[in-house]
Amino acid sequence: MFDNTHAHITTWAIAIILFIVAVMLHKAGNKKATKIVQMILRVFYLLIITTGVILFVRHSSFDPALYGMKFLFGLIVIAMMEMILVRLKRDKNTGIFWLLLIVSFLITFYLGARLPLNWNWFA
Repeated sequence: MFDNTHAHITTWAIAIILFIVAVMLHKAGNKKATKIVQMILRVFYLLIITTGVILFVRHSSFDPALYGMKFLFGLIVIAMMEMILVRLKRDKNTGIFWLLLIVSFLITFYLGARLPLNWNWFA
């Protein structure tokens, strides 16, 4: 099951959709639905981290530095998603966190595409 990235990609794709839904629900003022979606999103954070750790342990011998950097930036993406939702809930400024989220996501995606289990976009 973890000789490929299907489970990992599926979990982060669903998490991105849930994150967007949570932000939209918050903007619409639906607090209860936002909280439910945010709790489901937190379960997906755990699934992303779990599948990422499994892939890291199984495949990091190919290029440990690249896998380590991807793991670090992946954690930053999850942290920024959570910080944005928490700060939105408290009506605080989220501008810098959006910037960090976008930059860290792009770096994580690029690093993931460079790894041996990639889609060979940059080969």
